[in-house]
Parts: sequence; structure tokens; C-alpha cells
Amino acid sequence: MDTAIPYRVTVLLLWLQVLAGALTCRGLFWDGASFLASMLESGGFHDFYPARAHVAWLTETPTLLLAGAGVRNVHLLAMVFSATLFAIPAALYHLALARVRGNGTLLAAMIAVIAAVHLPTSFFIIGEHNVTYALIAATFAIALTRRDDARDGGLMLALGLVAIASYEVMVYLGPITAAVVLWSRRGWRDPAGRMLSLAAALAFLGAAAVSTNSTLLYWHHPHFVLVREATFDFWQNLQFVISLAALATIGIVGLVHPGWLSSRGPLVAAGLMAALLAISPWLREVHPPSFLFPPSHYVARTAAGGLLVLSMLLSWAYVALPKRLRLLAVLHEPKTGRWLATAMLLLVLGGVVPEIWLTRQWASYLAWFRGVATSHTGIVSARDLPLDQWPYRLFAQEWTYPALSVLLHDAPGQALVVTPNDYLNDHPFDPLCGTVPRLERYAWR
Repeated sequence: MDTAIPYRVTVLLLWLQVLAGALTCRGLFWDGASFLASMLESGGFHDFYPARAHVAWLTETPTLLLAGAGVRNVHLLAMVFSATLFAIPAALYHLALARVRGNGTLLAAMIAVIAAVHLPTSFFIIGEHNVTYALIAATFAIALTRRDDARDGGLMLALGLVAIASYEVMVYLGPITAAVVLWSRRGWRDPAGRMLSLAAALAFLGAAAVSTNSTLLYWHHPHFVLVREATFDFWQNLQFVISLAALATIGIVGLVHPGWLSSRGPLVAAGLMAALLAISPWLREVHPPSFLFPPSHYVARTAAGGLLVLSMLLSWAYVALPKRLRLLAVLHEPKTGRWLATAMLLLVLGGVVPEIWLTRQWASYLAWFRGVATSHTGIVSARDLPLDQWPYRLFAQEWTYPALSVLLHDAPGQALVVTPNDYLNDHPFDPLCGTVPRLERYAWR
């Protein structure tokens, strides 16, 4: 199969995810409802966390511009907010794929990132990691396909400036990305390109410094303690674990028998795992503990960052190291690149099935929750609703109920869903997110 097909299909699926996410308002999942409610209530950015402010500015600007222009249809604003959250990572991954499309092995690595990093962690699309991981992939793609001109330097600088206040993973991704950017300058003669790429490297080092400061500042915060303790709980995310198993299988067998990579072997291995991904939504029927759980996308994001950096470092080694090693020689064969790119496409296709299944479940949940909010008045206790039952418990987050119910109102006086809770054990990181927003001028249409 020609590498053009894996490239085009992957790009198409990325943008279809944007469309589906917008139409189903998936940006309201978990923290997203509180973020949007806070934005509309205050009329400004919900950038309560300075170390991630640049991502907030990027993802929230279109919605705030519409609200500032007088749009009061919360449904439309939620769709725009969701579309922006999905579109920015999609555009960055599209850029990364476009830059490496001429090299089958690099293309396979980038498609693998989408299959094993993006899809298994993007249901929690409000998380800043989605933009940050895509930003790193795009920067590596530019650096590894370096061109001696100022445009590449400018692109990497722009990405580096966003990365300065993006996510704590820049503690380790920042220095690594700065290193590959500096490496890419070798042999460049364009002084503007060299200067801009140097500035880009400094920006990524700045991102590491900001993230280090943030990590130290909040190291003992209860929320961050829980995050650290959950680092190795990625096994709870079936989508991530199955994709990781596929990549590990292909990697280990390829390391032991490099020639296997130029055969149909990777295609068979990826195909089997893709089939398992495709049936994963129904594994619960035969093994109840094995079910897809959207909050596990949040839990697996840390491990996904580790997988991303491993993929990028291996891609860098593939480009930078001599071809004398048997494995590198095989990977540089066009036939190997085509097989690997096709195998990774199969993994993406398998991952699309649970993505569709979860999105449909979310759409049903949102419609049901809106029905509760609009058909009742006054306070409705979450304890009186089947929120702890299947499938509603897939999307339940107690402290976001007030914000979500207010966003879904289409008339004054409708219900406010709350959970009797002192918020000592289940509380938002930002206290303002747990309050009841005042959105009298807004309505869901």
C-alpha cells in the first residue's frame, strides 16, 4: 500500500473527530462544563493556572469572541468551544503528518502517536496535554524534516512560545525538544532561520523552567499527590493498553528480528490488536471489569507522555544515526516504511470504534442530563438520580453538576443538580469551578 493512503485516511479521521466532538459538545465532559460556565460568567479566560495559560488562551479565544459579540446561545458556544479544543490538536497533528508523509517510517511513528497517545487520552479534551503533545509532535516533525529557511525556524518558535505555559510534562519534553531543535540547525546557512530556531530552543527551555517551577510549587498539593500516585494506573484505560501492547509487540519483535519489519508481520500484529480495540466496547459483556471508562483518559495521560517522548526519540535516532546497524538499514527501506505506516493505520482504525461508541454514549448522557435539568425546578439531588448506574456513571463528576445543569437551561427557574457534599474528598482543583454560575442572559437553544 502506498503511504499516501495512511496519511490521507489518518488526516480525514482527525478532522472527523473534530466534527463529531463539536456536534456532541464533548468539550463539556468533566472539567469542561465548569470551564465554559466560568468563561461565560466572567467574560474572560479561565486561565486560573498561569503555568498552562497559553493553551487556555488558544482554546478559549473563539468562544469568548462570540460571547463578546453578543451570542447567547449556549449550545452554539459549547459547540464552538468543543470544536476549538479538538481542532488545535488536529491541526498540529495534521502539520506533523504532512511534514513526514514522504518518509514511510517517520509517517508510521506519527500515526502511532495518534493511535496510542491522542485517541486514548482525548476524551478528556479539556486537558491541556492534548495541545501540548500535538505541539511536541509537530515540532519534532519540523526538526526531523529540516529545511534551510526562516519559515521552519519561525514555526518552531511559535510552537515554543505556546509551550512556555502549556503543561507540566514540559519538565522533560522541553529540554528534549530544545535539543532536537538545536540539532536541526546543523548545516543551516540562512541566518534568519538559525536565529529563529535558536530562539525556539530557548523557548522550549523556558517551558521546562516554568513547568519545573509549577511542579515544585504544587508538589505537595493534594490534587498533585493524587496525580503522581495515579501515574502507573494507565492499565485502567483499555484503549491505551491495547495500543501500547501493539506497539510493544512490533517493537520487540523488530528489535530481535529486524527483517520481520519489512514483511507482513507488523500488519498482522497491528491487525489483531486493532480487532481487539474494535470489540473493546463490548468486552464488558464477557468480563464485567473490562469496560471503557472515559475518566481513564485523564489517568493515562501521564503514561501517554512517556510513550510520546519514546516515539519522538526513536524517530530522531532513525534520522540522525548512521545506517550501519541492521535495524536502521531495514527501517530506511521504503517497503518497511509502507508496511509500518499501513500497520499503524489499522491501529487507528481499530481505535475509531471505541471513540465512536464513547461519543454516542456521551451524547445520550448529555441529552438525558438536559432532560433532568429542564423538566424540574429548584434543587435536584444527584443522590436521587441514577448517576451511579450504567451508563451514566461513565461521565459522572459530582462537582461539575451545578455548572452543567445551568449551561443546559433553556428558561429561567429550571433545576440545579447538586450533590450533598462538603467537598473535602471530592473537590475541584480551582474552588471557583465548584460554585453555581450566574448565566441569566444565556440559554441552551
